[in-house]
Amino acid sequence: MTEYVIRRFLLALVTIWIVLTFVFFVLRVLPGDYAERQLANQFFAMAARTEEQREEQLALARARLGTDKALYEQYARFWWDILRGRSQDSFQYNRPAFSVAADSLPYTLQLGVMSLIIAVLLALPVGTLSAVRPDGFLDAGLRTFAIFFLAAPAFLTAAIASAYAVKHGVLTIGVTSQSLFWEDPWPSFQLFIVPALAGGLAVGAILMRFLRSGMLEVLRQDYVRTARAKGLAGSVVIARHVLRNALIPVVTILGFLIAALVAGNVVLESMFAIPGMGNEILVAIRIRDIPVTQTFTLLLVGAVVFVNLLVDLSYFLIDPRVTVSGADA
Repeated sequence: MTEYVIRRFLLALVTIWIVLTFVFFVLRVLPGDYAERQLANQFFAMAARTEEQREEQLALARARLGTDKALYEQYARFWWDILRGRSQDSFQYNRPAFSVAADSLPYTLQLGVMSLIIAVLLALPVGTLSAVRPDGFLDAGLRTFAIFFLAAPAFLTAAIASAYAVKHGVLTIGVTSQSLFWEDPWPSFQLFIVPALAGGLAVGAILMRFLRSGMLEVLRQDYVRTARAKGLAGSVVIARHVLRNALIPVVTILGFLIAALVAGNVVLESMFAIPGMGNEILVAIRIRDIPVTQTFTLLLVGAVVFVNLLVDLSYFLIDPRVTVSGADA
C-alpha cells in the first residue's frame, strides 16, 4: 500500500512537471510579449520616436521584467522559485503571482463546490431511480434528461438560463456585486447560481449515466438476490449492497470530471465576470502576463492531479476487496 501511494505520488509530480514545462515553452513561443503590448498601448506617445528609441525602450522593459534572459536561465529560475515556494511578480499587478491567486481562488472554489454539490444531488437520486425501475417511462424520461445535458455545452445552458432568469426578474445577472457567500449570501447566490447549475447539470448527467449502468450490473449479482430472498427491505438492499458497490466506476469518472469542470469554469467565470482563477488566467494569457499564467497553471494542474490521486486511494475505502493490483488496473 505504501509503495503504491509513493509510486502514484511520484507519477503525479512527473505529470505536473510535464504540463508546466509545456506551458513554459508555449508562452515563450507565442508571438508578442508583455513589453511589446505595453509599448503598443503607448503608440501615440511613441509615434514621434525613432525605431532605435523604441527598441531601447523595449529592451529596458524586458530587462525589468526578466524576459530578456536566456531561455534556460528563465526555466531554471522558474523551477527554483517553485521549489522555494515562491512566485515571480505579476507583470500587470506588480506583486507575487501567488498573491493574485489567493485573491481569486475563493471564487473558483465556491463555483466548483456549488457545481459539484448540484452534480451529486442530481446524480444520486436520478441514477438510483433510473436503475431501480429500468426501461419504464420514468427511466426513459430521466435518460432523456441526462442525454440533453450531456449534449448541451455548459456555456450554452448558462446563457439560456441567465437570459430566462433576467427576463422574468428571477435574478439580476450582471448587476450583483462580486461577493462570496460568507460575505454577502444573497448577492453571491445570484452571481454564482446560474454558472453553478450549468456546470453541475453537465457533470451530474454524466455521473447519473455511470451510476445507472453500475447499479444495473450490481442488481444482477447473486448476493443481491440472496439479500432480497432473506427478506431485507428494498431500500436496505439498495443502500447497503447495491449503491456502495456501484460507486467505484462513478468515483473513477468523477476524478476526470473534476478536470472537465475546472476547464468549463474558465469559460463560465469569463461569461459571468466572476473574478476567479479561470477569468484571471484568460486575461493573463491575452496580455502575456507569464508569472500569473504559470502560477495559475501550477495550482490548477496540481489540484486536478492530486484530486485524481485521492480518487484512486478512495477505492480502498469504498470496497475493501480492492487490492493494489486491482487499483492499478
